[in-house]
Amino acid sequence: MSQTQQPQLDGATVGVFIAPEGTEEVEFVEPKETVSEAGATVDVLGSETGEAQAVENDLEAAGTYEVETTFDDVSADDYDALVVPGGTVGADKLRVEEAAVDLIESHVADEKPIGVICHGPWTLVEADVVEGRTLTSYPSLQTDVRNAGGEWVDEEVVTDGGLITSRKPDDLDAFCETLVEEIAAISS
Repeated sequence: MSQTQQPQLDGATVGVFIAPEGTEEVEFVEPKETVSEAGATVDVLGSETGEAQAVENDLEAAGTYEVETTFDDVSADDYDALVVPGGTVGADKLRVEEAAVDLIESHVADEKPIGVICHGPWTLVEADVVEGRTLTSYPSLQTDVRNAGGEWVDEEVVTDGGLITSRKPDDLDAFCETLVEEIAAISS
């Protein structure tokens, strides 16, 4: 979808999560660039400021990215939307980061959009916001989603009450398009 066709996100603020290491690069970069190109102000959020090492295919080192703000230094009030990328190791690190989980929990309670892809839904399970919702994820998380009281479906993108979830990098086009639409709907 070209930028001229996307709903504009001027004035919207989006926090994009990244783990200190292990976040899947394409799942971090593409949503971040998409919302930025649509006009949103984007902050990269992590457990500590400095460089974060992304990966490709979970195992190969990829680019490094600057963490601008820590989870401890922000609140749900600071953002119109959040994005949580996957990567098995990165998502596992994020789900044990108490301030990140608290931010997700508050954001969902405020009924603001949150885009979560691949292994990222582990953070939703940890934040205890899955019960009664339908979502998707990387297929290996379906038991975690069900055990947390959610309904897991095998679709490229699912939206339920502000949660936008996708399965894997192949779903990024649909995920990014839906993410922009959902943020535009609340920020207009």
